[in-house]
Amino acid sequence: MIKILIYEDNEDFADSIKDLINHASGMQVVAHFTHAKDAIRQIRLYKPDIVLMDIDMPVTNGLEGLRNIRAEKMEVTIIMLTVFDDNDRIFQSICYGASGYILKKTAPDKMISFIQEAQEGGAPMTPSVARQVLKLFSQPFQFNIELQKLTPRENDVLSLLVRGYSYKMAAGEINISIETLRYHIKNIYTKLHVNSKSEAVAKAIQNKLV
Repeated sequence: MIKILIYEDNEDFADSIKDLINHASGMQVVAHFTHAKDAIRQIRLYKPDIVLMDIDMPVTNGLEGLRNIRAEKMEVTIIMLTVFDDNDRIFQSICYGASGYILKKTAPDKMISFIQEAQEGGAPMTPSVARQVLKLFSQPFQFNIELQKLTPRENDVLSLLVRGYSYKMAAGEINISIETLRYHIKNIYTKLHVNSKSEAVAKAIQNKLV
């Protein structure tokens, strides 16, 4: 059962998402909150697999909540679920460690598919957002010396993550166990000073590592 925690201040939209998820096979909404002020405590309490995080919320918005969660080194999968598809918010979400970025207008069946993809280690994005991400990284960036610290195997792992492989797919591609893959990923995060898969991918793309 995939446990999902929702942060959304629009009660009507939250109700529709909860209904959609709770009627999907193998998924359950464990809690819903209207702001992210107490997100760290709530994530520790409910132990969700996936967090759906709105951006525009009162008290503490989704970007602040995301940044606070990653600052605590929490590895929960966080998908931004929002009406915004502008470059600034997308880039901030990626840099702060979002695992995906989905627009609220996404069709219900695709929304469920995106959640399943994230649970399997993917980084789901609404197509229009994916195009924005490509534009964001179309400009040249200065090479970061930290990337030179990666071992050949760590480079292999990072390359697969950039290509959109899930953890299971990446481990199978280079014939290692999931546990060994997670060990390499942990080392990659440490060397690149990032807290999530999406941050590592963003840094790799920015520096044209792959």
